[in-house]
Amino acid sequence: MALSDAPLLRALTGPRPEHAPVWFMRQAGRSLPEYRELRVGTRMLDACLTPDLAAEITLQPVRRHGVDAAVFFSDIVIPLRLAGVDVEIEPGRGPVFANPVRSAADVDRLTAIDPLSLDGTAIAEAVGIVTAELGDTPLIGFAGAPFTLAAYLVEGGPSKEHLRARAMMHADPDSWNRLAGWLALVSRRFLEIQRDAGASVVQLFDSWAGSLSTSDYRSFVAPHSRVALDAIGVPSIHFGVGTGPFLHDMRLDGIADAVGVDWRLPLDEAAGILGPDVTVQGNIDPALLAAPWPVLEAHVRDVVERGRAARGHIVNLGHGVPPETDPDQLTRIVELVHSI
Repeated sequence: MALSDAPLLRALTGPRPEHAPVWFMRQAGRSLPEYRELRVGTRMLDACLTPDLAAEITLQPVRRHGVDAAVFFSDIVIPLRLAGVDVEIEPGRGPVFANPVRSAADVDRLTAIDPLSLDGTAIAEAVGIVTAELGDTPLIGFAGAPFTLAAYLVEGGPSKEHLRARAMMHADPDSWNRLAGWLALVSRRFLEIQRDAGASVVQLFDSWAGSLSTSDYRSFVAPHSRVALDAIGVPSIHFGVGTGPFLHDMRLDGIADAVGVDWRLPLDEAAGILGPDVTVQGNIDPALLAAPWPVLEAHVRDVVERGRAARGHIVNLGHGVPPETDPDQLTRIVELVHSI
C-alpha cells in the first residue's frame, strides 16, 4: 500500500476508505506502561528534544494498538522553548512560564525573536527516525494554535477561564494581535519543520478556544490560526475543545481539511454545521474509556454511524487519552472500528 492510499489520507482527501481510520490524541504518553518506564529520570521537555527518545515514544502506540497514524510526541510549548522562552512542564500542573507576557513591552521583547530562527534539528531528526519505521503509516505533525499558546504565555501557566488573555484582546488589541501574529508564525514554523522531515498530515490544537465568545474568536483568533495553516502543503486537521458555538468557523474559510469535534456534539449534527466538503474527526467521550466494554462498544458504534453523515470520518476521542486509561480499551476500539 502506498502512503497516499493510507486510510487517514483517504479520509482527508477522498475517496472514503473501506473502514474509518482511527488514532487517539495523546496516544503516545502516560497511559502506556512502556512510556512511563522509558521516561524515568527525564523531564518532559527534555524528552521531546531527545530525538531517539521522542521517536520511540511516538512509535509505541502504533506497535501496541495498530492505529492508523502516529502523532509526533512533543508538546505545544516546544517551539517556544526553541525560541528561548523560559518554560517548564510542572508535573500535575502543566507548562509554567518564568516571565508572563502581559504588557506591550513584554510583547516587544518576545516578538523581536525571528520565528525562522528556530533550530528544528532535534525535531527533524526524530521525525526522520519515526517515518523510516512507519513506512506506509502516516505521521501527524502538530502545533498549538496561537490563542492557546498566547493564553499560556499571558496567564503564565494553565488557567480555567484565561481572563488575562481575553482582557488583553480588548484592553490592548494592538499588543494582542502582535503577540498572536508572532505565535502564528512560530506554530507554522514548527509545523513546517515536521512536514519537511516527513510528516504527511498536520493538526493545529486550539485546546482553550472554548473559553471564547463567537465574536472574539472571529475577530481576535481565527485570522491568526489561518496564518498558521494556510497553504501548509499537506492535509490539515483543526481541533478545539468546547468550540461548538463557532464550529463552522473552525474550518478557517476552507483551509482545514478536517475539523475535530469534542464529545458534546453528535457527529451527524457537526457534519450538518460544517458542510459537505470537510472531514470530521472524533468524537468518542474520553470518560467512557473507563466504562464496561459493552457500554463503550455501543458508544463507539454510534460515533462511527453518525460519522457517515460527513464527507469523511477519522475516529478519535473528543479530547486526549486520560492517563489512567487501560491501554487494552484503546486496542479494542481500534479492532472494533476496523471491523465495521
